[in-house]
Parts: sequence; C-alpha cells; structure tokens
Amino acid sequence: MRAAVFEKQGLDNLNVKDVQQPTIADYDVLIKVRAAGVNPIDYLTVSNIPGIKPLPHIPGVEVTGVIEKVGNHVTTLKEGDKVVVYNVIFDGTCDMCLNGYEMLCRNAGILGVITNGGFADYISASEKNVFKIPDNLQWDVAASLATTTKTPYHALREASLKLNEFLVIFGASGNTGMMAVQFGKKMGAKVIAVSKDNWIKTDFGADYIISDYDKVVEQVKDITQGKMADVVLNSLGANTWENSFSCVGANGRLVTFGGLTGADVKLNVQSLYRKQIKLIGSNGSTRKEFREVIDMSKELKVRVWKRFKLEDAKEALQALFAKERDGRILLDINNDI
Repeated sequence: MRAAVFEKQGLDNLNVKDVQQPTIADYDVLIKVRAAGVNPIDYLTVSNIPGIKPLPHIPGVEVTGVIEKVGNHVTTLKEGDKVVVYNVIFDGTCDMCLNGYEMLCRNAGILGVITNGGFADYISASEKNVFKIPDNLQWDVAASLATTTKTPYHALREASLKLNEFLVIFGASGNTGMMAVQFGKKMGAKVIAVSKDNWIKTDFGADYIISDYDKVVEQVKDITQGKMADVVLNSLGANTWENSFSCVGANGRLVTFGGLTGADVKLNVQSLYRKQIKLIGSNGSTRKEFREVIDMSKELKVRVWKRFKLEDAKEALQALFAKERDGRILLDINNDI
C-alpha cells in the first residue's frame, strides 16, 4: 500500500512509498482510508515531537474511511461500515479510564504519534477506538471529528458554558475554532469570534466578530457592556494569552488546549484571584463525548481551504502555515470509495 512515511524526523524526510499493509489481530479492524485531516499535531510529529514510534513512521491523527476487514472477535462493526477513529490510545484499565477519562489514561498516547497513523491507504485500529458514522455524512466533516471537533466540544463542556453567556473564541476561523463557534451557538451562548475572516459570522453563526487584534479587549468590553466574557477559549497559546486573560470577566473561565504560538505565558496572580477567574486546561475528549459529537455530526460543517493527494502530504503539512490559509486542509485518499 502507499503511505507517507519517514525514518528520521524532519519534513524533508517524509516521502510517499509502498509499504506493507498492516495486519489485524482478533479485536482489530482494517480500514481503507478515505480522508485524513491535516493537523498541526501531524506537523509536530514529522518535525520534532519526542516519543515517536514505530520508526519508520506514518503520521496522521484524524482518520476516516470504510472497514475492509474485521478481526475474529469483533462484534460491533462489519465490513463496509463507514467509520471514524477515536485517536486516543488508552489501556482501559487504569483509574482514569475506569472513570471515563480515556484521554487522561496513565498510559495514553495519540494514534499517529505512538502508533502509525492515517496518511496511508490502510490503517488498523482496535475495535474500541473505531466508531460507525452516518452513511450520508460528508467525508470533510468525518475527517475532522477526531481532533478538530471533539477537542473544542470537550473544552466548552469543561468550561460549563451556559445559556446566554458570552463566549470569546480566539482563532475562531482555525480548525478547532470553527467548530467551537458552532458548539457555542448550540449551547446557547453569545459568541464573539476573534478573526479576520468574516465568513465565521456569515457562514458559521458567530454573533460578533472582532478583526482588529489590537482592540480585542476594548471591543469585548463594548459588546458585553463592561462585564467582559464569561468564557474565553484560547487554542493558540502564548501570542494571544494576554488578550485572552484580559477578556475574562468576574467569575469567568479561561479554557485552553493549544500552544502552537508558544507554551510559556505570564500570569498576574492578583487579577486571577480578584476576579475569581478559573483557569482550565482541556485535553482531547472522552469516548462518551466523542459519541455525542458523532450524534451531532450531520448538523456540523467545515470550511475546506485545500485538498491534497496522499503523494503531496509534505506540501499539505507545509500549507498549514500559509498566510493565505482560509479553512481546513485535507488529504483525499482512495477516491474510488
């Protein structure tokens, strides 16, 4: 089968070549990949993130496709099922797993990072990680469920976003941001999108849009009539941290799950306790929440900027940082399905 593979980290070392098709054990399934989301995690995997295995390695953390073969003891899936892969590798036996927090498993990892991923014609996965999706679900949405969709859903759940609360989303037109806007609206919040892209309001339903990054705090204050935000979502990291923190109102919550622009930030402890702000770190999602996301999937949409063939995986990863990027990047694989 074809796969984008590297033997040594570095984008220049990623090449598409013929490799052996994965085998499956009794509780595994073999999936013919139809589409893969191109995610910053994939770039980090290829570039420099530690702990990659196996080597040679196939990246790809967001995978959807059709089941080609099932193991002898698989009972919940069958050949021909349209599926998506829950990309948290978990043991199912530790205290975190037993309490329903699979993404915090004591032995957790990410598919495509500590296992081979979806930048290939085929991928094998454990039955417990594979979920059937609606037959008429668009591949674009299906390829975005594993990280792009479940991550902001869990984050807003962790922040306990409520009806009529003000939600400020930094990076609102990014991969997770466009999903956060939709979930914010579903939860009944008044969504303030920080983005230069007006389509996040016209096409995705944000109530307000702030395009001048230098005036975010001032405009949030105007919109909320001085109360500031109840919940602020920062998926970008250090570059937007100061503005994010300043946008949080009294008894508000700042939830974060990304550090693409840097992970080290400064914190004013006095502002933290005077306003009784809650800082919330959010990581992936539970399997239960992933099922909830799948149940809502037909109501969701994504904006796709570019599609690449598997042979152009290197260019797809480079395109993540294009200034003109205006939506998701996907790999179309096995278009005959």
